[in-house]
Order: sequence, then C-alpha cells, then structure tokens
Amino acid sequence: MPLRATLAALLVALIWGMNFVVIDAGLEGMPPLLFLAIRFVVVIIPAIFFVPKPAARWRDIAAIGFFLSLAQFSMLYISLSLGMPPGLASLVVQGQVVLTVVFAAMALHEVPTRIQLIGISVGALGLLIIGFGRGGDVALLAFMCSVGAATAWAIGNVLTRRVGRSAPGGTPAPLAGLSMTVWSALVVPIPAFAISMLFDGPSAVGYALTHLTVPQLLSTAYTAWLASLVGYGIWNTLLGKYQASAVVPFTMLVPVVGIFAAWLVQDEVPTVAELVGGGALLVGVAITTGLLAQIKRWRMPQARRLQ
Repeated sequence: MPLRATLAALLVALIWGMNFVVIDAGLEGMPPLLFLAIRFVVVIIPAIFFVPKPAARWRDIAAIGFFLSLAQFSMLYISLSLGMPPGLASLVVQGQVVLTVVFAAMALHEVPTRIQLIGISVGALGLLIIGFGRGGDVALLAFMCSVGAATAWAIGNVLTRRVGRSAPGGTPAPLAGLSMTVWSALVVPIPAFAISMLFDGPSAVGYALTHLTVPQLLSTAYTAWLASLVGYGIWNTLLGKYQASAVVPFTMLVPVVGIFAAWLVQDEVPTVAELVGGGALLVGVAITTGLLAQIKRWRMPQARRLQ
C-alpha cells in the first residue's frame, strides 16, 4: 500500500487499541447490549442525513452491518461485561487477522504472498507469546465471546472486501467507507435494544437510560465518532481498495496499543511476555505490509550518498 494508506491504517490501529479501555469504562453500570444500541444510534444520527447510501445492494449492506457491527460488538461487549480484561480482549480478537486471510483466500481467491505469510506467522507468534503471558483464570464464556467477536470481524472484513471489488465505477471514493459504516449501522440498534430488554429487563434498561454517567457519555462519543465513523470509515475504504492480506495485518498492532492503554489507565501492568510478544507483532506487521522492504530501499540510496 502507498504511504498515505499505511499511515491511515496505523491511525485506525491506534484508535481501536484505545477502544477497549474506553468501552470497559462505559460498561460500568450499563447493560452491554443497551450500550451497544446507544453507540450505534449516535453513529447513525445525524450522519445518515448527510452521507449518501453506498453503491451496494441492501442485502450486502445488511450482511456487513450484521457481522462487522452487531455480531462482533455484541460478543465483545458481553465478553468485557463478563470480566474479560480489556488488554487481553484486544489480543484475542486479533485472531481475526488469520481468519480474514483464510476466509479471503477461500471466498475471494486472494492468496497471500510468501512474504505476507511469513509476516502473519511472526505476528501470530507474537499473539501466542502474549496469550501465554496473560492466560490467568479468565472465564471460559468471556474468552469464547471474544473469539466469536474475532470470527464475526473476519467475516465482515471479507464481505466488505467483496462489495468493494464489485462496486460500480471501480475503485471506491474515500467517502464510500464512511457511507458503508453509517448505513450498515442501521442493522444494530433495534436488535441490540430488543435483546437487552429481553435479558436485562425493562427496569434495568430504564434505570440505565435515566442515570447516564459522564464516563458513559464520553465512551459513547469515542466509540461512535472515533472508533466507528473515523475508524471504520477509513477501514472500509482501505478494504475496498487493497487486498485483505495487505490491510488486515495492521490490526495486529491493536493489542499492543490496547495492552499499554490498559496499563496506563487501569494499572494492567504488562509482563515480559507481553513486551516480547508486542515486539514480535510489530515486526510481523512490518514484514507483512512491506514496511521493512520500504525502509531497506530508502536506506540503500542513503548509504550510497555517504560513500
């Protein structure tokens, strides 16, 4: 990918890495699916009145919204509400990197290059190192919900890439990613609110809505405007323009940001394994995205000039 796209992907990784700590703060005293419904209402309104519908079929928009927003975040929010540490959650959901590459190869015939496979393998090794360092006694249900979130994210990535490849007019404009983010969000609020009413009960939902706290409002603003509108707006645009195996590995940086954010905000002190694994993740991303090759090409002319 060109430098501009690379920097955009790095910005998304930074925003999403902070997202886990922000969500965890907002879930204090708030039913998880109600919080999700509120987040996506803020994503939709007022943006939907200004952002045009994406050039895609309604069923494709609905499918992307279901997997990338409703399914992924329902399971992530439930996982965090069940006690999953934010730093560890940011790690587990990165299973979507490998799953996306596998699903894209199966559904879109986008076979990763040998260099990309090496980079993904190094990054996956980093994830395993961090995982062994944070295993602890996390509840199985919370862990499985995070794995489910990763699976839903991977499916959503492939669906977004497929729609981007088949969009009329060739390469989508930058606004296309934002359009898909806003319009696919229509799938989320009503089902999330209905399920919350069913399982949490009207009294719990009513109490939460009438006793919103400042952290909950700030968390909603961050997750809706930064994580969803900015983050997924950029993300969907990149997936529409470049192969999934070139874009998705950038999200391996998310747990690095997430673990350090949890350290700074919630005193989740990183272990030696996490630091080593985070370093491996950085190297894996650099290999997969071609950043190391770009640095090498840049240094060669510099070395010649010095000679």
